[in-house]
Amino acid sequence: MFAIFKKLAWFFKLRWKAYAIAVSGLIACSILSAIIPLVIGNTVDLMATGTLNWSNLRNNVLILLVIGIVMYGLRYMWRNNLFTSSTLLESLMRNRLFDHFTKMDQYFYNKYRTGDLMAHATNDLNAIKFVAGGGILTLTDSISITIVTLISMFFIIDWQLTLLTIIPFPLLFFVARYLGKMMNENFRGSLKAFSSMNDRVQESVAGMQVIKGFGEEEDDYHDFTKSTDHVVESNRKVNLINSAYTPSIEVITGLTSVLTIFFGTYFISQGRISIGDLMAYFSYLGNLTWPLLAAGRLMNTMERGNVAYDRIEKLLSQEAKVQSPENGVDQLPFKELDVNIESFTYPDASSPALKNIQFTLEDGQTLGIVGKTGSGKTTLFNLLLRHFDIDQGEIKYDGQALKEIDLDYLHENVGYISQTNLLFSTSVANNIRFGRPDMDQDGVEHYAELASIHEDILEFTEGYETEVGERGVSLSGGQKQRISIARTLAIKPDILYMDDAMSAVDAKTEQSILTNFKAERQGGISIIATHRMSSVMHADLIIVLDNGEITERGTHDNLVAENGWYANMYNQQQLERKITEGGEQDGSI
Repeated sequence: MFAIFKKLAWFFKLRWKAYAIAVSGLIACSILSAIIPLVIGNTVDLMATGTLNWSNLRNNVLILLVIGIVMYGLRYMWRNNLFTSSTLLESLMRNRLFDHFTKMDQYFYNKYRTGDLMAHATNDLNAIKFVAGGGILTLTDSISITIVTLISMFFIIDWQLTLLTIIPFPLLFFVARYLGKMMNENFRGSLKAFSSMNDRVQESVAGMQVIKGFGEEEDDYHDFTKSTDHVVESNRKVNLINSAYTPSIEVITGLTSVLTIFFGTYFISQGRISIGDLMAYFSYLGNLTWPLLAAGRLMNTMERGNVAYDRIEKLLSQEAKVQSPENGVDQLPFKELDVNIESFTYPDASSPALKNIQFTLEDGQTLGIVGKTGSGKTTLFNLLLRHFDIDQGEIKYDGQALKEIDLDYLHENVGYISQTNLLFSTSVANNIRFGRPDMDQDGVEHYAELASIHEDILEFTEGYETEVGERGVSLSGGQKQRISIARTLAIKPDILYMDDAMSAVDAKTEQSILTNFKAERQGGISIIATHRMSSVMHADLIIVLDNGEITERGTHDNLVAENGWYANMYNQQQLERKITEGGEQDGSI
């Protein structure tokens, strides 16, 4: 049960002064609280003997008043140090966890769900925080009160009465040990259930538009209630075990009270103790009730914190499979890209996602990638950006192996616009200047114009200061795509990758953006993956992917002449465009 304290030893060493002050304050309060029953017992004896006078009463009341004032100051002192430290622990652990998240690769995020990670960063950290705050409080307070109270009962009241009345106390050890083992097992289940529920909430909120679009609100609600019911049931088992502890304490304290009444009255009749001593003894028994009850709370806190800490440590122990090399290369012109992918298979997949992919690009050249959905276009970009490592083969930038290049340096100089456009919950302007926080408004508007989104932004309620909402929920798909394009162009990448980045804009807007690209980017390597053949027809090289392999390659004219898949798709799209334009001209569309 106390293993969690060993695991947190690093933090206790870091904050040893604060904890020393807090523990000292708690112990001092326990000692002072032991004086109060003696003062009360003395007052009762004075009343019983008829010797109570104003002077005695005033002195006793003054002693209690001084004790109360001192204890107030001590409690302020230990609370401030103890709970400030526990909050600091939570902050340190959260920062450590977030830093770990930023360093992990795609393998990690494919393995762990977002809701589960959020549960670690909230519920688990809160459990650990409580150990460093309430756990230390309960442990120190219960031990100090128990020791001080037992010493007072033994040496100030009567040692024989104490021995005879605390006989039931050892039963607590066996109860705590048995229930603690059961509680640890059930806590793991309750935390796992909470993680699953948290993931369900995140997924449903993120996909609420889809849920409403399909009219699945009621079914999704019922599925969610099943998750919450599972959480309730898991916690019910924990509470059931925890609830069994308090009645056990009440039985033990009840037996102790019965023994105290029996032997206490006998000792009074024998003149061994006074009535005031018995009153003080009952006060001490009352003081002991708290440590006994606290033991159950402490067991609950320790087990929950222990399980939570193990869960977080397991998460932190995960190492990224893709890591930036030590002393990685961070000085490259990015003038040449050489790709030779013999084979790549996703983790847990049975067949390769890419194989036999070879091409070379030089400064100023553009590669167009086309193919059916699922043909491997996004996978290729994942490898070029080193989100995954190649099984067999190699990718080189300027003759330098990708694995030898510093990852931060790579991502600072290679721009990537994905087919999923994530915007942050801030203004349009701040989203565009995300990669260059110091960029002025003129720069923001310049890149917005390049992405053909400037006019749209001016029509927003607050223009460039319009808040886009979470994930850009207040914008259309085309607007989100164009803002993402502006954001990427703003970092002035040496190499630009576009993965179906203009699927939500019309062909006319797409051509306008591509024209702006060509005028803005003098030189540089570009790779454009798209479903529109017209977007890549001017590329220096076009490759057709099918089932992870290159089935056609060449220039637009060469591929059209081959009359293969590319030619068929190009002719089909041209026909569709002419029909659409014709319909618009005669007003039928």
